[in-house]
Amino acid sequence: MRLILLGAPGAGKGTQAKHLEQTHGLKQLSTGDMLRAEIKSGSKLGQQVETILAEGNLVSDDIMVEMIAHRITQPDCKKGFILDGFPRTVAQAQALDVMLKENKLDLDAVVEIKVDQEALFDRIAQRTAEDGGSRADADIETVKHRMKVYNDLTAPIIPYYATSGLLQTVDGMRSIDEVTMQIEAVLGA
Repeated sequence: MRLILLGAPGAGKGTQAKHLEQTHGLKQLSTGDMLRAEIKSGSKLGQQVETILAEGNLVSDDIMVEMIAHRITQPDCKKGFILDGFPRTVAQAQALDVMLKENKLDLDAVVEIKVDQEALFDRIAQRTAEDGGSRADADIETVKHRMKVYNDLTAPIIPYYATSGLLQTVDGMRSIDEVTMQIEAVLGA
């Protein structure tokens, strides 16, 4: 099974991906986690990525596409994977289509976790308090910028996937367990 989880920053993609990883044996491919690991490594790329994320911007398509293209061919992705945070632009979605075709793979579903964006600010503030503010991309101004970037660049991939028939939308304003049940229903589990 190969899935994409879509949603605004703070919508719960990571939480739901972890559940799917545990219950279905899929591998969560969180670009956020990949990028944070790169930052932690202290590499030159990590330093560039840290600056980009701290400003609330998206990492360039070429870096993201290369990371994902390499990652989906790893042995732990053979059973399937969940893309969390990728694609973020129509260009990335198109590049993913090419990548999957080259690897003779298909997507099984694209699940949008739809949330009220104003409510997301509360969620993100709570997450920041819980993790001690360790994420450089979680202060309120950066979050507002991330939301604008999401609306301008990422939201247009929703119609892209709707036209393919793969898009399913769940109500992300429900409890975590209710969102999980909605996703499981979409997957036919």
